[in-house]
Amino acid sequence: MSPTGSTPRRDVLEVDWTLFGELCRGLALRVARDYQPDLVLGVANAGVIPGAVIASILQCQFDSMTVTRPEPGGMPVLVSPPSHRIAGARVLIVDETCDTGHTMKLALSEVRSLKPAEVRTAVSICTGAYQPDFHSFETEKLIILPWDREIIVAGELVTRPDYVDWLRAHD
Repeated sequence: MSPTGSTPRRDVLEVDWTLFGELCRGLALRVARDYQPDLVLGVANAGVIPGAVIASILQCQFDSMTVTRPEPGGMPVLVSPPSHRIAGARVLIVDETCDTGHTMKLALSEVRSLKPAEVRTAVSICTGAYQPDFHSFETEKLIILPWDREIIVAGELVTRPDYVDWLRAHD
């Protein structure tokens, strides 16, 4: 079983903090060549961390919106909408990974309803068919992000229990 509860269908790419930093730097450089946003909008949860880093590198404002999937593999649902500061602004929506594009499409719809001057999309890693405007690289591997790999259990930092056997099977 994979960390998402399904049968493994691909190898794993464990992103450590160093690689994460380089992905953010590379993504910010790609964006800066073609687009200068007024505001970077991170899609919570995973997109907030790279979004904040990219906003800092691009020296622009940062905001977030929250999208969740109530059921693993289910369709994303809006939890908290983007800020009305988006109206008339050049916006860059950032998420960490993108596979089906369902989350990004939901985020785009919400942002467009607030009438930005322009909106573009960016992810660190493309893992499926959906193509955002900017990305750092593409892979078909399952991504484990540095902030998802370990959790605190009984006061100790441990590898997420739902990852342990799965990771061991893919060594």
